Amino acid sequence: MAAVPSQAAAWPLSCRITAMLKSPSESTTAPSMPLDSAASLRGSRAAKGSRSLANLLSEEFENKIRQGLLQEGDKLPTETELVRNYDVSRTVVREALSKLQASGLVETKHGIGTFVLPARSTPGMVLSAHELSESVDVLAVLELRISLETEAAGLAATRRQEPHLRAMRTALQAFEQNFALGRETVSHDLDFHLSIAKATGNRYFQEILQHFGSMLIPRNRIASIHIPTRDPDYLKRVNREHEEIFSAIERQDADSARAAMRIHLTNSRERLRLAQRLAQEQQAAGAPGSER
Repeated sequence: MAAVPSQAAAWPLSCRITAMLKSPSESTTAPSMPLDSAASLRGSRAAKGSRSLANLLSEEFENKIRQGLLQEGDKLPTETELVRNYDVSRTVVREALSKLQASGLVETKHGIGTFVLPARSTPGMVLSAHELSESVDVLAVLELRISLETEAAGLAATRRQEPHLRAMRTALQAFEQNFALGRETVSHDLDFHLSIAKATGNRYFQEILQHFGSMLIPRNRIASIHIPTRDPDYLKRVNREHEEIFSAIERQDADSARAAMRIHLTNSRERLRLAQRLAQEQQAAGAPGSER
């Protein structure tokens, strides 16, 4: 493969990322970097790792959104198109989309697509010093949940009975009603996840989740995750994600149930990672969150 011309280093960062991500099969409307010298993400995987590739991909679309190249309501390419066009795995694409969702830039509607959200004028989640410390353990629990509950959702889709569906519906309805009235929703959130674990028919899924109890729900330990003035749509998004999971389990679509659960929990993880990074940057700069 030919070496990248030295003048490319002088290009704006966004142009260099675009050139790096572009596949030879794509349109040539992007900056005209020679196609045979564009670095392949697939070739970079060993050196960078999937997380770095996901960062590159999410940053590419974040830049497009913030620069107005993608506007409110615009639909992003499908997962299959992103895999093909950017020459990366589905795991990379899904993590990149989760980062965009966590940043409040896009929303994924299962079976329809991913769309750009309206720009938010309110500040993002800011963690206190105590919450920053607590977030390390919350992230560890989320990592466990992603592995455990993703498979539980798939098993529940194949094994659920009508009583299981009724329990899930009851939890969803209670969540929605209490959210609308401004009441606590943590217990109903937990009930929903426990009802899925029970539907697997494997008692160990339920026992593990019950062991953690309400500690499973991040906003029960970190209040800043849900501050209405900062993110008034947070619980609406959580509720929509729950509905996607339930819908897949109800129609016995195991693959979609796993995907919906993974998206739901990964979004929680990425929102918290973003808040962690902001808090760490504030600490490094010596600027308290109240002055930002």
